[in-house]
Amino acid sequence: MNLYQRIKRGVFDVIQPSAAATGRRRVISSIFDDTIMALIVFSVLSVFICTFRIPDWLFRILIRIEFVSIIIFTVEYALRIWTANLLYPELNPIRARIRYVTSPMAIIDLISILPFLVPVLHTYNLVGVRVFRLVRLLRIFKLNRYSDALAAIGDVFRRKSQQMVASVFFVFMILILASLLIYYAEHDAQPDQFENAFSGLWWAVATLTTVGYGDLYPITPLGRFLGAVIAILGIGMVAVPTSILSAGFMEMLEKETSGENEAEKASAETASKAADSCSHAIPKDDTFEPPQYCPHCGKKLFP
Repeated sequence: MNLYQRIKRGVFDVIQPSAAATGRRRVISSIFDDTIMALIVFSVLSVFICTFRIPDWLFRILIRIEFVSIIIFTVEYALRIWTANLLYPELNPIRARIRYVTSPMAIIDLISILPFLVPVLHTYNLVGVRVFRLVRLLRIFKLNRYSDALAAIGDVFRRKSQQMVASVFFVFMILILASLLIYYAEHDAQPDQFENAFSGLWWAVATLTTVGYGDLYPITPLGRFLGAVIAILGIGMVAVPTSILSAGFMEMLEKETSGENEAEKASAETASKAADSCSHAIPKDDTFEPPQYCPHCGKKLFP
């Protein structure tokens, strides 16, 4: 491996931490991740701070720190593109970089820095785009201690995807039906409030989810009856996706528990067979004192 490849591998080990990284590179990688996370949190907090009336000197400090963070984020983005072929070794360098650039996390990275790199966008108020950096905090889940939990969550969603889609579709159909019914029931009495079916859809969402903002509410007897029915349906229908996911997690826990029990049972059976087949070949001499347990299988030799 030449010097260029060693430098590239070293950069990759720092910006893409893994269990294989050890020693100084692992420490540097941890420091790098902590620094990026701190910059992301500060960048998001600065969005909130800038919505208040703050002194000019504080605003200038925030702008300077923001400028430094943008440079760091841009360099990080470029380094991740440069080392993409190490992240996807099965692809050639060009395909690997295209795959990384089109990945969701890379798109979020680009969205978070692009408004500050393209001067023409400065004419627009895109301060809120910085909130996208908060999503980059999801990189913390790449740490090994969270990988099993994320894999379990993803597996539950994959196994219950059909039931989830069916339940969400059913809820969506109820929303459409409720919005049309409330529109025809309330339009004549409240033409300004229930102007069209979209107004009815907003009311249906607020009612079905039992939020009840109170900006729209029925005043006719038929409308109030529909509101009561939709509210009662919402108690059960909104909980359906949650119950599906809960059942999926329970099934996974039961499967893991049964798997551990089977593994323990198999281990016990293997140890029992080894003990039964052991010949207890123990060397003896004049000074030898026989042990109470066999050193090979652990079975008690003497009652």
